[in-house]
Amino acid sequence: QVLLVESGGGLVQHGGSLNLSCTASPTFFALGSMGWFRRAPGKEREMVATITPGGMDNYVESVKGRFTISRPDYRKITLQMNSLKPEDTGLYYCNAQVWKFFNSTPSEYWGRGTQVTVSS
Repeated sequence: QVLLVESGGGLVQHGGSLNLSCTASPTFFALGSMGWFRRAPGKEREMVATITPGGMDNYVESVKGRFTISRPDYRKITLQMNSLKPEDTGLYYCNAQVWKFFNSTPSEYWGRGTQVTVSS
């Protein structure tokens, strides 16, 4: 089983910053893209940012210029969130595309989520 362990959520005021981190357990053959998704209260889960092993990133329009996703290690990603807004509040999930074995098809794995709350 591949585990994705998230950390770094919390409560912050409007305009503040948080840094999320996610590390995948070393129980796989290969990793593909990793990323962050969020589910706001009463809304469906949405992609926030993703990054490939080669460092190509992608963001949802609402966070461009404020959030930065990085992959400092093959198994680790971070999300630096600046200028946070109340609408950024939600449960943030780490996601990874995983090849468990050499000849397997890729599967998606999810972390348990870390709560981000931005007060107005």
